[in-house]
Amino acid sequence: MHPTPAQPQTDSPSQPHRAAHDREIESLAEFDEVVSAHGSLARYRLQAVDLTDRTAALLRLDATGAVFLGCPMAPEAAAHIRSAGALVFPPVPGLPFDPYRALPYTPDELFASLDGGYEATPDARAYAWFQQTEADGDVFASMLRAIHDDAVSDALDELLVGARVVGVMGGHAMARGTAAYAGAARLGRELARAGFTVATGGGPGAMEAANLGAYAAPFDDGMLDDALLLLAKTPSFRPSVSDWARAAFEVRERWPDGGASVGIPTWFYGHEPPNAFATHIAKYFANATREDGLLARSNAGVVFLPGAAGTVQEIFDNATPNYYESRGEPTPMVLVNEEHWTRELPTWPLLTALARERAMESRIALVDRIEQAPEALKRLRG
Repeated sequence: MHPTPAQPQTDSPSQPHRAAHDREIESLAEFDEVVSAHGSLARYRLQAVDLTDRTAALLRLDATGAVFLGCPMAPEAAAHIRSAGALVFPPVPGLPFDPYRALPYTPDELFASLDGGYEATPDARAYAWFQQTEADGDVFASMLRAIHDDAVSDALDELLVGARVVGVMGGHAMARGTAAYAGAARLGRELARAGFTVATGGGPGAMEAANLGAYAAPFDDGMLDDALLLLAKTPSFRPSVSDWARAAFEVRERWPDGGASVGIPTWFYGHEPPNAFATHIAKYFANATREDGLLARSNAGVVFLPGAAGTVQEIFDNATPNYYESRGEPTPMVLVNEEHWTRELPTWPLLTALARERAMESRIALVDRIEQAPEALKRLRG
């Protein structure tokens, strides 16, 4: 067995650099702890906590300046804390998602009810809601999407405190059972074993493979080989997302408690389901927010596997802040597959031209084989 790789960190009130979050309450356990320790909710922010069984406490506590975001509670409790000067944003009924959620999603959450087919899952129902409300142009729906995405960003920031994040980008078309898919999985495993948190776009193909590799990191090497064989029986999410997802959950059930990693998908590309190997899923409605957030949080560098338009966009979305140093020192960028990035989609020549005589010049590399990516990343990190 290999040691468990470094996990994304949750915030702690004792961490001085988490001062912006130390007055957030995101679970019933945290509520009880604060009530016991301080006897007051003044100026706290409570997020998506079910307080229906805490009426007595709410009626006696000072809630001056507190904000309650989507917290179910008894009517008399809500009336009391409003009269005390608190702001109460009630839960929104009838939604297939919680716009005030405090934590990233899990695969089990998004794929709940998979036994009834993918269409019955919260993930599919959220996409259907998105399609309907986007077509309607309803300002209330667009506000709910914005609140949801901001809550997801906040949860992701809290999750990744102190983590060294390496982004792995690549196309959704990479099929299970191929050498390329296996290579991407081994890359994810090696990065996780080196103590990095692997972050991907959270979808199928290369993204799933890298998350699978991180999931496999705590197990012996044979586990990944066996998992790849099982998954190869269902190469793609087409024609059946249900069969594709069930194969992933079969792997998770056979090898429970795998290594942690992050997936950051979007309902904007609703035809691409999230993968079940990212243990923490930050799913967005707004693709632009998702793209920028994924790359901005990849503070230890990004590996770009062969892909099409989406991956090309990600390369230059990442290159721009490196070029201007708008996020500080440029972060490493490793492109994999010389043929792909110099001839099929000649991105590398433009990237090198942009980098010439700038700080980012020493932070970019092109390698031919995926096995070379970790060493290149290490070299670029100095």
